[in-house]
Amino acid sequence: MSKSPYKVHVKVRKHFSSSFLLWMRTDQPRQTGMDYWKGPHSKIASATPGLQEYRQIHLAEVNPGLWPATPGVETDIPLERKIDGVAELTFQSLLSPLRGRKQARLLFKDEVNVFRRTLLYIGLPNSSRWYEVAEPGEKVGARAVIYLRRKDGVGAGDVRKHINKELVPALAGTGALRELRTQTFLPWIENLWDTPNVAHDNPRDQRFHASLILGFTDAQERAGFFHGREIESLSNTLARLASAIHAYDVSAALTYVKDGTILPHYQQ
Repeated sequence: MSKSPYKVHVKVRKHFSSSFLLWMRTDQPRQTGMDYWKGPHSKIASATPGLQEYRQIHLAEVNPGLWPATPGVETDIPLERKIDGVAELTFQSLLSPLRGRKQARLLFKDEVNVFRRTLLYIGLPNSSRWYEVAEPGEKVGARAVIYLRRKDGVGAGDVRKHINKELVPALAGTGALRELRTQTFLPWIENLWDTPNVAHDNPRDQRFHASLILGFTDAQERAGFFHGREIESLSNTLARLASAIHAYDVSAALTYVKDGTILPHYQQ
């Protein structure tokens, strides 16, 4: 693998995080489910002890895929597996999930009220990384969430190394980003979050192995990035490792817990 041409070093904060991929129930309007998730369900999740941050990533209803077509890579998001939202939970310590078991039981019971499918992806401690790519005070006006599926024969270590050593410097080197977060996931664990009367099917050929969140000044800057020249180089390099690159348009990112404190109102 060739070395990245970008000599960019950005400060990074390493965390222990999990991501819940969420699909809304289809027996009620989608917006009804999104509103319930944003309201009553968020209160249950926010009260979980040991959280450093709790954030909801609401994905646009129409989401064919922002990543440009790339030979040998699935960049069109399949309609039947299109995600509605992502819950990001970042923990204060390795023991935090144990502290939150009581609250987790309440979340178990409430999921059926809003979701038809939920999938829990989790990584090792320090495998969730937040990079300081923005100047103080700069706001994020538009985001994209990207999920990567590695090709058969490509190891988890190869993916981690590429993201940390090649992809992140390249992304930071574009100068386009106001937010950059990455996660690499542990292998899928069956029944780790097996809530009743909610689907958790995750066939091997549909599983993901890493994610990125990219933040931009506004939607115009985001569109320019995905139609720009740099994306071709990034895409060609990722194609060696990835069988799928699903880039979602984010409609809102709502923070309910920040720096270990429950906020009185969510922050966008």
